[in-house]
Amino acid sequence: MIDIDKFLEQLKSPRLQLAISIQTRLITYIREFLLEAGFQEILPVIISPVTDPLTDYRVRGEVVCYGFKYQITKSMIFHKQLALHAAPKLFCFSPNVRIETADRENSGRHLIEFVQLDLEVRQANREEIIELGEGLFSTVISRIKKEALTDLKTIKRELPSFEPPFKRITYEQAVKSFGENFELKLSEALTEPVWLIDFPLEEREFYDRQAETRPGTLVDMDLIYPGGFGEALSGGEREYEIEKIKSRIQLKGIDLESYDLYLKLAERGLYPSAGFGFGLERLTRFVCGFKDIAEVRLFAKKPGVYGL
Repeated sequence: MIDIDKFLEQLKSPRLQLAISIQTRLITYIREFLLEAGFQEILPVIISPVTDPLTDYRVRGEVVCYGFKYQITKSMIFHKQLALHAAPKLFCFSPNVRIETADRENSGRHLIEFVQLDLEVRQANREEIIELGEGLFSTVISRIKKEALTDLKTIKRELPSFEPPFKRITYEQAVKSFGENFELKLSEALTEPVWLIDFPLEEREFYDRQAETRPGTLVDMDLIYPGGFGEALSGGEREYEIEKIKSRIQLKGIDLESYDLYLKLAERGLYPSAGFGFGLERLTRFVCGFKDIAEVRLFAKKPGVYGL
């Protein structure tokens, strides 16, 4: 049950109010940067017959409408690919639902409902998307440091530098240095953001493109926040050739029938593309320097916890 008194106290919290103010600025800066760069904003898809498989999330959120079964959006990856027929550079502030395991309740980084900035660029490669990500993050962090100076001083938050180009480390190097579950250890060791690149095939989903000259290695990347805040951004180049997509789906042990509609559309042709997504709540948490992501979102729903 919800503790009504505690809930109302949280709603009135000065820290939450400050986080909402900063989050409003961040959304504005992101939108202005992308529009200036020639992107078009599309509206989010909340339910669909297909959504991101996200292997770590075995529980599917589903709704039934008019006898049809829909899944609740985990990410707009497939819709982004298809939307490139309408716009060559696009972005969306997409609500996502990912039903995390309850043991992540106190991770400080996980919510089962969050909003993701999702973007995709037709005919782009990873290098171009990395450059875009560096420009976006460096601009947003620079502006928030200047324009929200009073708020940041109030919470005694001094943001680190985000000057491109950011350094890079391969997945293999990260494992050698920090062990298999390296993300937080790597993040804690950083004083500036770092690109994590070249994930093994088995670590990602079927839509991430395999490097043609390096079988088993994906042309993808994550951006890792410094200071122990973990993953900032995840993306890469997309698989767009139908036979390769089918092969990768089967390699994951997924029934092709589960993605029948997507495959029929992909058979008609997909553009080569690249893109990324990042959580607005995680960005807000990083900027504020807060320990718990629930402090930066109204009506936050943590794994395993009943929420409004």
